Formats: sequence, structure tokens, C-alpha cells
Amino acid sequence: MLISNLRSVAEYMHVHRFVPGVAIPHLLGNPALPPEEERLLRLELVAQALELLETPVGSRQEADGRRQ
Repeated sequence: MLISNLRSVAEYMHVHRFVPGVAIPHLLGNPALPPEEERLLRLELVAQALELLETPVGSRQEADGRRQ
């Protein structure tokens, strides 16, 4: 499982479960957002990661559910 905004790194490492992060310095947040909106963004990203962890490992999956 990898949360990163560097999709190429995930592909190079052959990561089977990948959640795209927001930005390099802020993978799970956006300091430009108001605190409550940033909290909701973080919760959504973590929920996506947990959902991917519940799926069987097989083909590569991204948080939006696309299989590759």
C-alpha cells in the first residue's frame, strides 16, 4: 500500500495498491483549505486507502478502483 503523488514511483516499485496523494509536501492534506475541509480531505484519502487494503491482491489497483 502506498500513498504518494508520484505514480511513477509506485509503478517502478510494483505497488499493488496505490492512493494518489495531494502534493509532495502535503500527501494527506492541503494547507490552503480551511481546517474542516482539510480534515474531510484527509478522512477521504484514508478511507480510500483502507478500502484498498480490504481488496484481494492481484492486479494493480488505484484508489478510484481502476484495475491495471
